This record gives sequence, structure tokens and C-alpha cells, in this order.
Amino acid sequence: MSSTPDDAVDPASVPARTLTNGDAMPAVGLGTFGSDRYSTAQVAEAVRGGLEVGYRLVDCAAVYGNEAQIGQVFADAFSDRVVERDDLFVVSKLWNDSHGAEGVASAVRKTLTDLGLNHLDGYFVHWPFPNHHPPAADPDARDPDARPYVHEVFMETWRAMELLVDQGLVRHLGLSNVTVPKLEQILADARVRPSLNELELHPCFQQPELFDLCVAEGVQPIGYSPLGSPSRPERDRTPGDHVDTEHPAVVAAAQAHGVHPALVCLKWAVQRGQVPIPFAVKRSQYVSNLRAVTTDPLTDAEMTALTQADAGDRLIKGQVFLWPGASSWEDLWDVDGSTATWGTR
Repeated sequence: MSSTPDDAVDPASVPARTLTNGDAMPAVGLGTFGSDRYSTAQVAEAVRGGLEVGYRLVDCAAVYGNEAQIGQVFADAFSDRVVERDDLFVVSKLWNDSHGAEGVASAVRKTLTDLGLNHLDGYFVHWPFPNHHPPAADPDARDPDARPYVHEVFMETWRAMELLVDQGLVRHLGLSNVTVPKLEQILADARVRPSLNELELHPCFQQPELFDLCVAEGVQPIGYSPLGSPSRPERDRTPGDHVDTEHPAVVAAAQAHGVHPALVCLKWAVQRGQVPIPFAVKRSQYVSNLRAVTTDPLTDAEMTALTQADAGDRLIKGQVFLWPGASSWEDLWDVDGSTATWGTR
């Protein structure tokens, strides 16, 4: 049996979210998207260390290219009794090239095999359309077969996702990178409603309308890029992007609490009610991330000040998922609140 390291955080002290069926989900997770900056070995080692220090939510995805390595970490952790399977909440995501009934069935089998698990606690549709790109694609690259969102086609994929719940392979279904109109339509037509929705959330991009819709409908918001995505790919960096950790409200709260501004972003996220998924490979950083959400909460005044930080500043724009003829990345996001950019079968 493995001994508890000195820098560990008691998992019982980490806040939890209660999902619609009563299942508990940790209120902060460990990200595994290494972008183009970190190797699969570095990410896997961070997961190994994260489990040792108290993380119990691990956010994976097939497209990250490291699920087999993370699966070995899980196997070692179970064998060494670092953690029991039932104490973990493991999620993964269906990539864009695996939409449709056959794609879903094949993709989930590979993910379960790679992760060495017999079920996933959560399984997300990574993007709501089957547009994909090769690794490190140029921002101006276009998949000639890419197309706008087509609701009837998406629901064929969702029906296949629902079957995974029926079969006991997945406990909770999730969406990712959807908008208010898309979420409303999916909720109306789903037999198994999504329990989770992963979306970009940080102080300078709070998506209040989508966030509030999720809360009202019993869909738990999961926040990616909770620190403002300092390690995001170069293709997603554009002039004028805000830096959350430099925002005056974030800096003021960090000074008041004697912590790094990144930790203020995480405190804000958990206190707001979302589940942030920070990414770090340095042990000191992922330990600090976990510890930050268990101690010294922000004041009501600080939370109010951080609400004012929202600049509507989307960092992950998704340009590489556009279809030929699309006018800009905004076409992906239904920015006028309508279905005007949706396609037809």
C-alpha cells in the first residue's frame, strides 16, 4: 500500500457537486490536454502525482493522444492502492471523426481499453459537429467535408451515446462546446439528458446565459481553460486577448489572499458553482490548485468584483473546425442567439 505524501490534500475536503441522479462529482479536476507543449509522459506523470495528492476527477479525451499512458497510471494506482476505482470520476470525450452510431461504439471501446476501465463516469461529445483537422493544423485550414451544425445529424450521434448508458458503459453523458440554442434543442429531444456540459469558463469569459441555462436545467457546468488558457496552442492566440491573471480584480484578490492570481481564478470558479479543469505538469502547481479550493475562500465583495471582469473574451475560437464558405469563427458559436448558421441534412 502506498503511503500518503506530505503534500497531499484530503480528498474529503474537496468540494463536490451533486448530479441529478445523486452521484457526487469532485468540484475540481485534473486536465490532461498537453497541447503541443508537453509530452504524453509528462502528462501521465502529472496524473500519477495528481492521484497521489488527492485529485479524484480526471478529464481525458481521445484526441489528446495519451489515454493509453493514463490508463497505465490508473492500473498502477489501483494496484498500489493509491486510490480505488469507485473513488475516481473519470471522463473522456468522443472526437469529431467518430460521430455516428458505428463511430461512437468503436470510440468508446478504444477509450475504455486504453484507460483500462470497464465504464466511464462521464462521456462527452467533444464538438457538436464532425469537423476535424490533423494535429497542429494551420488556423486557416479547412476540412473540405466540414459542415455547419445539423441538429438531426447530431441527434443520431446522441442516440448512440444514450445506448452507452443503457449498456452500463457510461454513467453520465456530456456536451462540450455547445451554445444556448444547441443546448436548448438537445435538451428538448434527448431521451437521456446530458448531466454535464464542458465549456470555456474563466473570469474574462463567464458565459452567463449558457451557465444559467445549465444550472436551471440541472446540467453541471464544467469549465475548461479556467486560468485563461496560458498554454493554449498558437493557433488560438489573437491580438487583444485578455490575460485573466493580470485583470485588476484578480490581482487585487490575489494580493489580499497572498496567492498567485491563477489560484484566484480557481477559487472563483468553484465558488461560482462550476467545476474547473486546470492543467499543470509541475507538482507544486497542481498541489496548489487543489489546495486553493479547500481553504481561504474569496469574500462576497471579491466575487462581485470578479463578476465585473467578464469581457466576453473567448480564447478557444475553434477556427480549424470551420466549413468551406464560413465567414468567421463566430459562425461556430451562434453569436446572434439563433440557429441562422445551422445546416440541413
